[in-house]
Amino acid sequence: MAIQLKQSLKLGQNLVMTPQLQQAIKLLQLNHMELAELITQELTENPVLEEVADENPQDNVETAATDESFDPEIQQTNDEQSQQTQQTTEEERVLTGKEEVNWDAYLEDFNDSASTAPSMKENNPDDTPTYENVLTKTSSLEEHLQWQLSMLNLMENESKLGQLIIANLNDDGYLDVELAGLATQAGIELEDAEEILKMLQVFDPIGIASRNLQECLLVQAHFLSPRQPLVEKIIRDHMVDLEKHNIPAIAKAENVPIELVVEAQKLIHEFEPKPGSIFTETDTQYITPDIYIQKVGNNFVIQMNDDGIPRLRVSNYYKSIVQKDASKEGATKAKEYVHEKLRAAMWLIRSIQNRQKTIYKVTEAILVRQREFFEKGAHFLKPMVLKDIAADVGMHESTISRVTTNKYMHTPVGTFELKYFFNSSINSADGGDALASSAVKEKIKHLITKEDPKKPLSDQQIVEMLQKENVDIARRTVAKYREMLGILPSSRRKRAF
Repeated sequence: MAIQLKQSLKLGQNLVMTPQLQQAIKLLQLNHMELAELITQELTENPVLEEVADENPQDNVETAATDESFDPEIQQTNDEQSQQTQQTTEEERVLTGKEEVNWDAYLEDFNDSASTAPSMKENNPDDTPTYENVLTKTSSLEEHLQWQLSMLNLMENESKLGQLIIANLNDDGYLDVELAGLATQAGIELEDAEEILKMLQVFDPIGIASRNLQECLLVQAHFLSPRQPLVEKIIRDHMVDLEKHNIPAIAKAENVPIELVVEAQKLIHEFEPKPGSIFTETDTQYITPDIYIQKVGNNFVIQMNDDGIPRLRVSNYYKSIVQKDASKEGATKAKEYVHEKLRAAMWLIRSIQNRQKTIYKVTEAILVRQREFFEKGAHFLKPMVLKDIAADVGMHESTISRVTTNKYMHTPVGTFELKYFFNSSINSADGGDALASSAVKEKIKHLITKEDPKKPLSDQQIVEMLQKENVDIARRTVAKYREMLGILPSSRRKRAF
């Protein structure tokens, strides 16, 4: 009897967006205090992590989170030597630094070329921010979106539509009204209005201005890297089954293994169903600068603030457990547990290091473009948009937006959110260099501060005075900036005394 041998090939889908990579992205968005809280929590939950004591500086070299010489691969050198005859498992590839991870797709190529992020060791009391400088009012959702909208080069009717959309978002970030009605108000075709809406939906936070949950999740799914067709397919065609957790029905309909559907469901659960909810807090809050810029001679020095942030390393005790041969079942399970915790610890340390380097690199690019501001103050702020810094540091504009939001810089002229340095431009009257909108606002504020209370300046008078200072600006723009500064019109500023 002849024996027939058959060989079959099977195509499959693989979901590769790991929790570790998601954690690395989230770390970029944390400010100083949030990062300190997260590290403290990780120290509590992960026994492999240890805090480096300040009195033992030699211990800091290998694994300190903000030390540029830190390399996670060093942690597993001995483990590599003890496993020469073993087949490398997925977990061991991570521990030895051999896991194929598309790190550049998430952290935008700054590992190879990023500047170092020196630690903040000692602060001169004169350079410490005053009490007034550590108070801030968090941006509202509308302000945050209006700022991003102002960075786009849109036509007047397109900008008007964008403002109408933003004004009609509910607290969860969803568009509550029909887009067709807003398009009519803005004098724009519905087809073009859909394109403007799609543009707003990829603002930070991703998925904002969606019209329903399905659209919100689908927008976020499009930003997975690499793209996950199964995730998008489930959101587009199987929302009812997804809400009912009917995994077998989805797997059957898509003709894929149940395991892949489960993994896709886990990814979808990581999405934010209410992107506007993070902006509901409006109370006054204390802030701590993430960056200090100090002038030393004729140069400016950038220092990352690591004060209050625990410096981390991997416990030698747990490393020794991994290096030992496991001959018993219980020992094998213990080793697997330590492997898992060790991988999580090393990813956290690496993510913190890359976060610090990214913020440093963006700050350095801002300093180069805005040096005159740091020397002379807000009146000398130059026009600058996200695209400028993105090009300078080789990152995407959305990454720059995340890095600069809710992070503060203490400078010789005050404490500012990194987002403050991005401004649209106002043309000069003589055709020379354009002025930043923030600088023009400062000029308007200064003029009104110096006005006669009995005869306050009208918007037209401010226009004429600014034109004498070589600022080409329209009266309605002055009115808009005055309102943004919270300054009343001249009729309501007038005083009889």
